[in-house]
Amino acid sequence: MTTQSTLGIIVYAPTLLARDERTLAVVHGMERAFPGLRLAWKVSEEGRLIALPQRDMWLSEGTGDGGFPLVCNGDESYPVTIYGLQTPARRAPGRQPLLDVHAELPLDEAVIAVAAEVLVGVAEGASAFWGHATPSSAGVEIARQTRDPVHKPGIPPRGLPALKLPEKIRAPEIPHRLGWLNYWSAAAAEAIGFPDPTRDVDLLSRARRTESGGWVVQLTDAPLDLDNPAHLDALQRAYERFPEIGGRAAP
Repeated sequence: MTTQSTLGIIVYAPTLLARDERTLAVVHGMERAFPGLRLAWKVSEEGRLIALPQRDMWLSEGTGDGGFPLVCNGDESYPVTIYGLQTPARRAPGRQPLLDVHAELPLDEAVIAVAAEVLVGVAEGASAFWGHATPSSAGVEIARQTRDPVHKPGIPPRGLPALKLPEKIRAPEIPHRLGWLNYWSAAAAEAIGFPDPTRDVDLLSRARRTESGGWVVQLTDAPLDLDNPAHLDALQRAYERFPEIGGRAAP
């Protein structure tokens, strides 16, 4: 699989505790959103697929150190994976440790059709502050927007704005960056000033509320492609609209 053919999902949430029920809520939420998906395999250190007949118990017992182990759908020709890591306090906004949930799916018509629901299932299962779903090719370039004069010098690609390192952002509710589909909890939406009924007419036409009171906001109708000038313009306009994103607003 190439970077052009996958959809990456990442959400940022309060850190996990031992046997935290959110681990199962994340996995169950992803399965409910994608009909027919069953994440009941793990991958051995040698790269072999191993079935997990007691998947939920295994996941519950495996939750620790602020994260949870990778589970997948067991199909090497159509791999779907999800796992959780912890960002330690010293590297996190507001100096609060975070749970980072990472999922990856093939970017095809079936996934595109359910992508927003999958993002919501993962994000709300984790009680996330914010997250996004973005084609991997665009995601690589968006990640390169994060810059720091000392630790990560350089110029962001394609004229996009420079974003601060996560630890330089004042609160975990403030998104680090934008993506194709953006999940903003109610707290994140308030922190960045969304929605404004006057300024956000276009974004609201591709947005919806979630059960928890958050939002899913879609930047472009088709998956984000930064080689498409209209898509690049949409991304740039969204950054201009929300200067808090990436810690760019004046303190």
